[in-house]
Parts: sequence; structure tokens; C-alpha cells
Amino acid sequence: MDRETTPGVTKEHDVIELLIRQHVQIRELFDEVDRGQGDQRREAFSRLVRLLAVHETAEEEIVHPYARRKLVGGDTIVDNRLHEEEEAKEMLARLDDMDVTTPEFSQELERLRAAVFAHAAAEERYEFSELKAATTEGERRAMAVGVKAAEAMAPTHPHPGTESAAKNLLLGPPIAIMDRARDVIRKAMGKKESGEG
Repeated sequence: MDRETTPGVTKEHDVIELLIRQHVQIRELFDEVDRGQGDQRREAFSRLVRLLAVHETAEEEIVHPYARRKLVGGDTIVDNRLHEEEEAKEMLARLDDMDVTTPEFSQELERLRAAVFAHAAAEERYEFSELKAATTEGERRAMAVGVKAAEAMAPTHPHPGTESAAKNLLLGPPIAIMDRARDVIRKAMGKKESGEG
């Protein structure tokens, strides 16, 4: 896996910088999926799915609960982001089961791209900027550590309906184990089909 697109390996110690950097990585992966063909496209899409899944889980477990408590109007800000995240997870789950070579995949990918980019822009404008103003450097460093830990334990595929910290903490570890097993099986099957294994 490419170090640049692996969640948790960026050097940022401020949670806002970490998450914005991941937004950049997500945009780059969408472009890579667009440009890719066949196995290249499949592999790039797999990395995109993983990054989106762990990124959103970490936000739901660490950042959103903190924003709810710390920000004026935090409940409204977070509820709007969670609604966007649930819609994106539903789209991503549909795409995750599609053949990446079909025109339907490309059309659905464009809808997902628009939704994800709008969501990221709203997070940066309404949640991240407010969090930066309402928190200390130490709080943001602590949240960055929490985000990285949450990403290490997060599911690697979208699971619509788990957009709360409680659901993520309760369901996340067993789902993450199942997702990682599914990833290994998919990878092994892909190698067999291409004659590598």
C-alpha cells in the first residue's frame, strides 16, 4: 500500500491538519481511480474505499463528539455532517459491489465524488475552522492521536448506519476484523485470477 494514501502515516500532529491532508489524499485517489484501467483502477478504488471508511469512522468517534461539546451550535453542525456521511457511505457501499469497468460504476463514482467533495468542503468550513478557533494546540494534538488510533481499528469498508461514536465503538472492532479478512480474500482471489498466485 502506498505510504502517501495509508491512513495514519501522515506527520501532522494537529487533528485539523491531519484531516485536511486526508481530504487532499481522497481527492487525489478519486483522480487516480478516474485515470486507472482494469486492475489499476480496481486497486486505486480499493485504496479510496479504505481511506474513506477509516477517515469517516475516526471523525465519527473522535472529532464529531468533541465538536458537539465544544462548538456553539455543535449539534447542528455535526448532525449535518453525519447526514452527509451516511449518504456517502450508502453510495460507496453500492460502488464497492460493482465492477469498476462498467459505465454504471463511472456514473456512480462521479455522484460519490461530488458528494464527498461537498462534504469535505462543509467540514472544513463549518466544523474544522470552528474547532481550530475553539480548541488549544494541545487539544488538537490529543485529537490527532485519537484519530490515528481510531483509524488503526476502523472498518475498511463503508457501513451505513454506524455514524455515531457509540455504534462505531460497539460494532467497529468486529466489523473491522471481518473487513480485513474480506480484503485478504479479495486480494488473494485477484492474484489467482490474474495468474500471480
